[in-house]
Amino acid sequence: MVTLFLPSSPHHHHHLLTPPELIKKYTQDHEWITLDTSDSSRTATIGITTYAASSLGDVVYVELPSCSTTVEAGEAFGAVESVKSASDILSPVAGEVVEVNTKLNDKPALINKAPEGEGWIVKVKVEGVQVMEGEGLMGEEEYLEMIESS
Repeated sequence: MVTLFLPSSPHHHHHLLTPPELIKKYTQDHEWITLDTSDSSRTATIGITTYAASSLGDVVYVELPSCSTTVEAGEAFGAVESVKSASDILSPVAGEVVEVNTKLNDKPALINKAPEGEGWIVKVKVEGVQVMEGEGLMGEEEYLEMIESS
């Protein structure tokens, strides 16, 4: 009987079991959502994508929800108005608004400058990491394919 010795590489499967600490997803309505899984706060950050910000043009006003508003997946919780048009911001997930980016009241242009950074819109407390697998949420590659084909 021959025993085949297969060395198990310690790095081979390990990273598949450890989820990246920051999960980021996109919606077909051009919102992004991130969830940091490294702590147990279950607080997701939501904003509009770079693509959405550049399509809107110069943002002049952001309608923010009030804290402790309950949001539903796919429902509008605010709006972004630009010189050209206004666009509802739809929540990618269900949850409760725990923080709003009040800087946008004075500096709505932050959304043009850093839509996926300093120009975030709200933070929402979610049920758990499973919301990031919700319907219609896509990874970056899938999102980029969608906007390239539109």
